[in-house]
Amino acid sequence: MNAIETAHMVMPTQDDAYRHAALHFPATEQLLVEGGDTRIALNPASGANKYGCRPRPDADIAAFGSATSTTISDTAFFAAKQLRNRLAQRIATEDAADVYADEMNRIRHKLIALNGLNTCHGLDIVFAASGTDVHLIAAQLSAQAGSTAVRILIIDPAETGSGVPAALSGRHFGAHSALGEAVTQDLMLAKYSGNDVVSIPLRLADGTPRASADIDADFEQQVVIAAAAGQRVLLTMVDVSKTGMIAPSVACAVGLSRRFPDALDVLVDACQFRIAPATLQAYLEQGFMVGVTGSKFITGPSFSGALLIPENLSKKLRAVSVADKLQAYCTRADWPANWGMARQLGEEANFGLLLRWESAIQELRAFRCISNAVTTHFLRTFAEAIHTHLASNLIFEALPVPELQRHPLAATSWDDTQTIFPFLLFRPVDAFTRVPLNSAETAQIYLALQHASLGIERVQLAQPVACGTRDGISVSALRMCVSSRLVVEAAQHNGRDEQVVIKRALRALDKVAQLVQAAAWR
Repeated sequence: MNAIETAHMVMPTQDDAYRHAALHFPATEQLLVEGGDTRIALNPASGANKYGCRPRPDADIAAFGSATSTTISDTAFFAAKQLRNRLAQRIATEDAADVYADEMNRIRHKLIALNGLNTCHGLDIVFAASGTDVHLIAAQLSAQAGSTAVRILIIDPAETGSGVPAALSGRHFGAHSALGEAVTQDLMLAKYSGNDVVSIPLRLADGTPRASADIDADFEQQVVIAAAAGQRVLLTMVDVSKTGMIAPSVACAVGLSRRFPDALDVLVDACQFRIAPATLQAYLEQGFMVGVTGSKFITGPSFSGALLIPENLSKKLRAVSVADKLQAYCTRADWPANWGMARQLGEEANFGLLLRWESAIQELRAFRCISNAVTTHFLRTFAEAIHTHLASNLIFEALPVPELQRHPLAATSWDDTQTIFPFLLFRPVDAFTRVPLNSAETAQIYLALQHASLGIERVQLAQPVACGTRDGISVSALRMCVSSRLVVEAAQHNGRDEQVVIKRALRALDKVAQLVQAAAWR
């Protein structure tokens, strides 16, 4: 036997490499926290991420924090585990990048079907590791589409996400990218000068909402100024914000889009995904990009995002390339195959993102089985119960949330009902006097809720949101949230479980009140 024959005999073949990859394929729990930024990393001591969520089902927590994050459900975890096992089998004989591309395309078609978008011809979907990544991608595309500088208009970052301004301006928003690359936070992306980002406040100094007309006027003024200066504009309209608001108004966004058709793009930040299919389709028909996630209202594990690009924009944007700026954030199969820039991206397989979207699709499928009438009835009943409970205790003060109004869109559905309930906390001094808890104290309450205490189950609310000052004290609002998973639970047994969900929510608020009254947390 000569040297060449000997070398051939001992050198591993491609099949050997596939089998090795399959044998060492990570467990479901590990995959669920891979392929994202540091926000989904687990604390070794608690086994949970920074939001208190674990990569396994946690039935012992009352989950009302879907505006931030929710622990994976039993059914979603089972779906993720089944997919993980299928992936391990496939990569024993197939290239991992090819398997990933095939599975992400399947998710793409599921997302279209479950949202009734089959008639939206030319619709393209780009997957992203989070809602913040969605903003990063949309801003890069908008900037590259024209030859002039881009002015990006957003609402107060406290109402969207702390990393959103950096992402929109073209900067790294964390210390690690979605694909695990170490980056310098706030440093501009490669070969990129950055976008001009202007934020518009939604609330007054005391946390109450500004008038919608005033918010719209601020957005309009910025668009007019930018257009006069020869700048393109990316207007980000949020539906809904962290505290449940729509801004600017849909009428404002539609009007400005028609007034400046060649100078303005609109990104609907629907990353909470608290919109019905008819609303989503209506936005796409307006020619707006829409960002969604599977990890807020839908309750898939943290995090997963998608940017929906309607035909009028996808035709224009397919020819541009921002691959050099997104190498650390996107892989080839995250993009539609007919986009030229996809071929310039790496072929990494982000199986973590795939499993998180698979989990979200499982939750979305269950939610779509509940009729609009049943969903609307439960959401309105839930809202009434929460409002009544908050008003009955001096410890709470509900922050006003304006009516969810989407004129001139014709679509009407369950999504005109409030599903995020922000409230401030107060410490009663006597029967007539109370003092607001400051932001640090509210954050302590938020964390204490996640631990068993006072004989009450563990509770998960959404992270506090900074909401101005009261009596010279900086305050933040806790948020009680209803999710698609809770709607599905409430609909069980012909709706008889509705009160089970509502009573659990009221007990959660009672635990908040008891923690405020107790001295132990101070």
